Amino acid sequence: MTNLRRAPDRRFQPGRRVGLALCLLALLLAGGRSAAAQISLVGGGPQVQVSALGRYGQVAQGAQQTVAVVMNHSTGFHSWPDEAQLVIPSWLGDDFFPIQTQLVLAKASAGLSLEPARIAWPQPQPVPVDFLMTGTKQDLLSFKDRAVILVTVNVAADAPVGPASVELKLTYQSCDETTCYQPEEPVLKVDFAVVPAGTDFMATAAPDPANDFGAGAAAANDGGVAFNFFGKQFRVASAGVLGLLTLLLLAALGGLLLNFTPCVLPVLPIKIMGMSRAAGDPRRLAVLGLVMSAGVIAFWLVIGGAIAFVAGFTAISSLFQTSWFSLVVGLFVAVMALGMLGLFEVVLPQAVYRYQPKQETLPGAFGFGIMTAVLSTPCTAPFMGTAAAWAARQQSAITLTTFAAIGAGMALPYLILSLRPGMLAKVPRTGPASNVLKQVMGLLMLAVAVFFLGIPIAGALRQAPAPASRDYWWGVAALVVAAAAWLVWRTVQLTPHRGRRLFFGAAGTLVALGMLSLAPGLTSQGPIDWVYYSPEKLAAVQAEGKVAVIDFTAEWCLNCKTLEKTVLHRPQITALLEAPNVVPIKVDLTGDNPDGRRLLNEMGAVGIPLLAVIGPGTDYATGKLTFDSYTVDVVQQAVSKAGGG
Repeated sequence: MTNLRRAPDRRFQPGRRVGLALCLLALLLAGGRSAAAQISLVGGGPQVQVSALGRYGQVAQGAQQTVAVVMNHSTGFHSWPDEAQLVIPSWLGDDFFPIQTQLVLAKASAGLSLEPARIAWPQPQPVPVDFLMTGTKQDLLSFKDRAVILVTVNVAADAPVGPASVELKLTYQSCDETTCYQPEEPVLKVDFAVVPAGTDFMATAAPDPANDFGAGAAAANDGGVAFNFFGKQFRVASAGVLGLLTLLLLAALGGLLLNFTPCVLPVLPIKIMGMSRAAGDPRRLAVLGLVMSAGVIAFWLVIGGAIAFVAGFTAISSLFQTSWFSLVVGLFVAVMALGMLGLFEVVLPQAVYRYQPKQETLPGAFGFGIMTAVLSTPCTAPFMGTAAAWAARQQSAITLTTFAAIGAGMALPYLILSLRPGMLAKVPRTGPASNVLKQVMGLLMLAVAVFFLGIPIAGALRQAPAPASRDYWWGVAALVVAAAAWLVWRTVQLTPHRGRRLFFGAAGTLVALGMLSLAPGLTSQGPIDWVYYSPEKLAAVQAEGKVAVIDFTAEWCLNCKTLEKTVLHRPQITALLEAPNVVPIKVDLTGDNPDGRRLLNEMGAVGIPLLAVIGPGTDYATGKLTFDSYTVDVVQQAVSKAGGG
């Protein structure tokens, strides 16, 4: 391809990934034209999202299955057509060698075969390009937007009854207006079940491609971004400036709500106390607030940059797929907690002293902003998760802007407090009361450290597909109870005021009793007899015509645990999941689970929590009901609909 500028290969080595993320952050903070030019040389992020699904969840022996391979092109990107429809215009010259889109059978279960002659390719559309860099755009026939390839799979009359699958290898090369990128070759797997010939509940004739996938898929193109808020659905148009601004506003709102999740709440009093000490100097307080806000936004920009530019990094949850991340966070939080407890001077080097929360320094404020953002990663606030998932599929500039909006929304409360020092007037700055509060917060931060350190240990000891151990929650509970007990004890010692003793004594007692009551549930697997996911088990459920309620979860996902405890463990839901026609399936993503990650992608999601309900009433392949937040009523209605009732 001598005519085209080739972008660097995006499949980097691990060491280069870290370097790229750091360089990206430096460029973004530096600003200017040089940064924009550098980003344009790297590429456009996830240019094409591909997926595959079967028309039927079950197919009879001797019948045919239709598989749709969907190519969702990001705005401004396209890919070359198949060989039969590829047209190379004369203005490109004779030495131009494009890579056409191809689809071949990589692997199939016994009795399954592909009919290459019956692959139905989408119609290419004219796309304006300027490959020769002349400043004049000319139309080129290409696949763009949502392109659906239809494949016919034959099921032999003697094919074994039971779980089956086909794996299709898709080869394509994506381009923008001036540049073509390295070709991609993903392998897409479709699972279904083969049932005996003559089964009356399953249509055995092959569907008509023109009337099934084609029209429906085309109509779904650019239908906006669907948000799910505890079962309440609403959709925001993604096209145009107004649509983009609305999505950015929702992303910022999601970032703001991160401050009220259980991941971040324990550290908020620490920061407020630190800011109160600087409230006597409004100018310094404003600078510290801006620096901390910059730390929060910088972290989210690095996450956005990793999603946009690093192959294989598709969501915030990708951080937890490597055990070192949780270990580093746990150790860092433990160091901060020791600083709150006043132990720096004894056991740590002096260089660390300026980063502890007790000292309001510029490096400390920036580091605290990063730490606050890091602590929020196990929790996904409403709106933020959907906005982040949408941004991960857009061009790099939109991805970065969306994650900057998440960071700005999260940093907003600290910025307001730093600019309005009068709001901090009643916060204790020095004295015994301030020391007690810092000590209590230090113990709570140690509990957070145990949580982060327990995740990789539990993941390392886990034997898939069984769940990871939750015993580390006993350590978390012990530290929370210790913090509550210390609050009660020190309050009694320091003040004779009956009202204060009653208030703080009651607060500490309630926290301790609440933690002790939650601990058994947090350390157990709950009352539901889960089937732990494998492709074969899910295919067997489909073959039996049952409803599958699939819970995607992980030990680091606190929102997942909250939804399980407050919704799925309710008596009416546990009874529902014990019904003969319902099978509860758990997908544990705590450690490395490639089959689980693949299923999550097939559900159209990039992060968790996620609850998926599929069944004969909604068509296993195309009628999935998915929720990133839900209530008891939502689950009951979804199971009823999936069961056809």
